[in-house]
Amino acid sequence: MGQKNSRTDFEWVYTEEPHASRRKIILEKYPQIKKLFGYDPNFKWVVALMVTIQMVMMFVIKGQSWPVTLLAAYLFGGVINHSLMLAIHEISHNLAFGHARPFHNRLFGFFANLPIGLPVSISFKKYHLEHHRYQGDELRDTDIPTYAEAKLFCTTFGKFIWVILQPFFYAFRPLITYPKPPEKLELVNTVIQLTFDGIVWYYLGGRVLCYLIFGSVLAMGLHPVAGHFISEHYMFKKGYETYSYYGPLNWITFNVGYHNEHHDFPAVPGSRLPEVRRIASEFYDNLPHHDSWSAVLYDFIMDPEVGPYARIRRKAKGLKY
Repeated sequence: MGQKNSRTDFEWVYTEEPHASRRKIILEKYPQIKKLFGYDPNFKWVVALMVTIQMVMMFVIKGQSWPVTLLAAYLFGGVINHSLMLAIHEISHNLAFGHARPFHNRLFGFFANLPIGLPVSISFKKYHLEHHRYQGDELRDTDIPTYAEAKLFCTTFGKFIWVILQPFFYAFRPLITYPKPPEKLELVNTVIQLTFDGIVWYYLGGRVLCYLIFGSVLAMGLHPVAGHFISEHYMFKKGYETYSYYGPLNWITFNVGYHNEHHDFPAVPGSRLPEVRRIASEFYDNLPHHDSWSAVLYDFIMDPEVGPYARIRRKAKGLKY
């Protein structure tokens, strides 16, 4: 468990990220993909159902023991909350109500955020769109681990701990590496979320609130659905910086596994990303991809050639360095 990683630095490149150029080529060949742009009218009902399930679960959990509460949070509630986080990912691209109604998307983000227990909707959007625009940028892409993370968690056991602590790194890394002034809607998000949390605590007790928050945190760490955090951009094959996953967990994660397709066409809702792959199959079928997020977690931890350093980075000023 103490085996050190073979990598001692990130993979630095001086080329542009691949998605904008591939998008242009694909649209020239398959302009019908533009018909997939927009939003999925069924999306809001799926999200509403998930929120409702968690509301019902709060009353189910109220009388349970702590072991049952934590087990339910890991096996059930955390999966739904993680799915709601990925719904917030869709919402950040205005895929709940379309680009013509941005405020409707923000309000719906507050609603989807409620069972998660922590205010993440607005802050996620603020950083995630830059991850798309500046993929691999040493400053703007806060999805990339810091040097401190890579050096501290460079052994097999260290990577195991790093995976468990992923939610904390995702929450605090942007505040350290690329701090931005808070937005008014972030304050609104926080007030709404803390008010909801206070109501849950007052009427249902702290254990129920812990079920919501612990589920969110546990399912972002050493959990099969959290495998997408690593599968998406960690370099498992030299030279490739984005990977898709085509396994069954896409059914409960809004097809976030179709990640090459998503970065190529962020205006396409998750429900239509398989159609993008079907239409432009020759662009995707030969790219390396994953079939299991659990296997991704295992390989990340056990393979000495993969770890926090296994990311492609670019200088903040592009080709000028």
